[in-house]
Amino acid sequence: MSATTLQPDGLRSSRSRSRAQALAAGFGKFLSGFVGRVSASIDTIGRSAGLAGEMVRFTVTDSLSLRLAGSEVIDQIWKLFKVTALPALLMAVPIGAEVSVQVGGVMDQVGANSLAGAASGLGVVSQGAPMAAGLLMSGAAASAIASDLGSRSIREEIEAMRVMGVNPVQRLIVPRFLAMLAIAPALCVMIIASGVGAGLAISANVNDVVPASFWQSFGAFATPVDLGFSVFKAVLFAFIVVVIASLRGLEAKGGPKGVANAVNASVVLSVFCIFMSNLAVSQVQTMFFPARLA
Repeated sequence: MSATTLQPDGLRSSRSRSRAQALAAGFGKFLSGFVGRVSASIDTIGRSAGLAGEMVRFTVTDSLSLRLAGSEVIDQIWKLFKVTALPALLMAVPIGAEVSVQVGGVMDQVGANSLAGAASGLGVVSQGAPMAAGLLMSGAAASAIASDLGSRSIREEIEAMRVMGVNPVQRLIVPRFLAMLAIAPALCVMIIASGVGAGLAISANVNDVVPASFWQSFGAFATPVDLGFSVFKAVLFAFIVVVIASLRGLEAKGGPKGVANAVNASVVLSVFCIFMSNLAVSQVQTMFFPARLA
């Protein structure tokens, strides 16, 4: 009896040890993978910071030494503006109309139609315009930059430039960087003008708001500080988009599939970083420049 009773206990103990070993191996594999992903993310952030510093350095030095490729910058401004201007107008009209319809209905119920312009001032100028400009740049401009640099990378043009002593950051990325910084304020102002105009049209024709009352409340709540922060956000988003798209494009590998993955990664990462940076800048604006009547 003792032999028959000891055998199941031995089997159970061996099975328990095997389960424990399997759990330990699984946890070790998960931990090593997690640490590897964290270290890879930190390494990517470091490479992004290095690329950003190199972009700024070449921008300053080439501008001071008059070696900046002005024709290339103008050409990139036109190319990026073509792919973002019309979508900016098409996005601005629904944003302004949506704000006026949603807020106008509530204000009509409480009898505060005269504050319809304040909704456009606070919604479109402070948040809607810079976010729309950032999403456009991350969608259209980032994909254009990442696909161009990625196709050059898989054709080994980037390595050929380095072999010939030409820095690809100075030759390819700096003109695109300056072009994005140039079109970002223009896109933001276009979206503000179109969005506020659409809000005025909806408020005047649907909610029976007097245009003079609309502009009075708009000017009372939308201050020059809000406009300045809106343009600053757009420029910051342009900087983020260029850094991410350029890094993904330069590191593209694996043929056309690698280019597609670089474009996808640049768009997704740009959108995420834009939302996070918008939250941080909005908090700083609220802390140091609280909303008040102009």
